[in-house]
Parts: sequence; C-alpha cells; structure tokens
Amino acid sequence: MSKSRNIFLLFLLFLLLLGCEKKVKRVDDERFAFGTFFKISIFSNDEKKAKQSIESAFVEIERIDSKYNSKVKGSLTDNLNTLKKETFDAEGILLLNEVNKAYELSSGKYDITMEPLMTVWGFSEEVPPRDSVPTKKELEEAAANVDFSQIEIIGNEIVINKDGVKIDTGSFLKGYAVKKAGEKLREAGVKSGFISAISSIEAIGVKGDGTPWKIGIQNPNNPSEILGIVELNNQSMGVSGDYQTYVEINGKRYHHILDKETKYPVEDKKMVVVVNKNSLEADLYSTTFFLMPIEKVLEKANSTPDLDVLIVDKNDKIYLSENLKFNKK
Repeated sequence: MSKSRNIFLLFLLFLLLLGCEKKVKRVDDERFAFGTFFKISIFSNDEKKAKQSIESAFVEIERIDSKYNSKVKGSLTDNLNTLKKETFDAEGILLLNEVNKAYELSSGKYDITMEPLMTVWGFSEEVPPRDSVPTKKELEEAAANVDFSQIEIIGNEIVINKDGVKIDTGSFLKGYAVKKAGEKLREAGVKSGFISAISSIEAIGVKGDGTPWKIGIQNPNNPSEILGIVELNNQSMGVSGDYQTYVEINGKRYHHILDKETKYPVEDKKMVVVVNKNSLEADLYSTTFFLMPIEKVLEKANSTPDLDVLIVDKNDKIYLSENLKFNKK
C-alpha cells in the first residue's frame, strides 16, 4: 500500500473518531442543606467529570451553610446573635450589605431580625403549636426586638446594639448558596445545568437539547397544580408564597411573611416570583417584594435591566413586569 494511501486512511479514521463523540447524558444528585433538599442536574458527555463538578458545588453549599446559617451552632451568625459582636470576612460583609439594600428598598419592611415575631406566631421548632392567635401584648413585646437598624457594620466587625435583636438568614442565604454553587459549576466548565432548592433556582445555559429550562409556577391556591410556565435561559428564580410555610390556628392558616407594622401575615399577595441573573437577589427580592406595594414592585422591575416579576394578589389577579414571558395554563 502506498504512503499516500496510508495517510488518506489515517485521515479518514481521524474524521470518524471526531464524529464519534460521547453521548450527552443528564447527571443528577441531591443533598439536604438549609433544612431542605438541593438538587443539581448537569448535561454532559463526561459523566465522571460531571459528578466531580456536582460534588464541588455541594461542598460549596455545605461551606456556606456551616459558616453563615443562623440556625447552625457555631456559625458566624450564631456567634453574633449570642455574643452581640463578631468579625465577618469580606464575603459576610457583602451579604449584609445586600440585605441592607433590600431593607432600604422596602422602607424597612424587609427585616432579617423578625425572629421574635416569627417565634411568637409559632414558626419555631423551639415552641409548641399555638391554640390561639397571639395577643396584642405578645405581638408588641416581640416587635420591640425587631429592628435591623440595630445591626452596625464597623470595618469587618458586626455589632448588635440591642439585646433581644437577632439575625435570621432564612430569607436570603439559601439563594446565595445556589449562586455560589452555580459559580463552581461554571468554573468547572459546565455549560448546561440546573440547581434547585425548592423556592430558589438557577439555570446554567439551556437544556442538553438546546431548549430553555421550563419551570412550572405553582398555583398558590393549590400547589399541586401549575399556574403557568416560565422559561429560564442562564437565569435565576426566587419564589415566595403564602402556601410555602404556615401555621394553622383554630382551622385558619397564617403564613410566615409577616408585616412589621401590623405584626400579622401580609394580606395583599399570595405569591411573588422573581426572575433575574443573580440567585442571591432573586431569593432576597422575592421576600422583599412580597412586603412592598405591588405598584412599587412593578416600577422597580420595569426600570431595572434583567429583573422580572410575577405577582398573584389576594384576589388571584396576576401582575407581570413588562419583559417577563409567562405562558399561563
């Protein structure tokens, strides 16, 4: 066989090998953190590498949980709540600054020191279920220890200036964990992936078949039904609803998003969905917007690039920001 013939066959074999790419498959894993389940899915043609990428993302989620979660004994936030003073690193300061932005945006309605009011309503494993609605006196005494303005940042030192005031990270830290997990996946070269922590979601790119991720939005009146579909393409989503966490007192449900002024659950909305490109903000703003007037929320969303909202009010009317694509069922 001639030399040129050998070269031709080797070149043909090379082309055939190029065409024999590994089949893209979906790789999933699920872990428990922040009191809920985190699920990560990746489309990849390298299963081993995909599993390694997922593992690094879960390690990051666990790091944030143990370091900042107010419910974790020995975390920086737990130490701050106990000692009223703690040194935070740049990451922790960034988180509190983002919380402060939401506090100011909502005119103080969004407040991460709501734990005393949450506890008096029965939203704590440390207290027994209530058999009656909290009295006015109980609510006023609890509200006296709700005041984010008592949290002071002095350099890298965080100080709580009033006894009884505590930080609760439940309304924003899960979203931050999703954001950081997404960063780990992208650093590992993931082009198509999905992170879900029930009400906090991040989509990396699109699905393996090139189509957007389709997210079913629950009907707040019946969470087993779908209200409609929102498509995500390299975007994040945060959801707050009156059906997610609640206590039942004398046959009536009271949800966990409390108004500081009335000291009762917010009444004008059933659900808020936020879509943007930052999982921390999506999680943070879904609660913040639940506490704000609907017209103010729409004004903020319509004037902010890459920020969209869906709101279901108490009468089941649906409000959409100008650029949100929502396919109602």
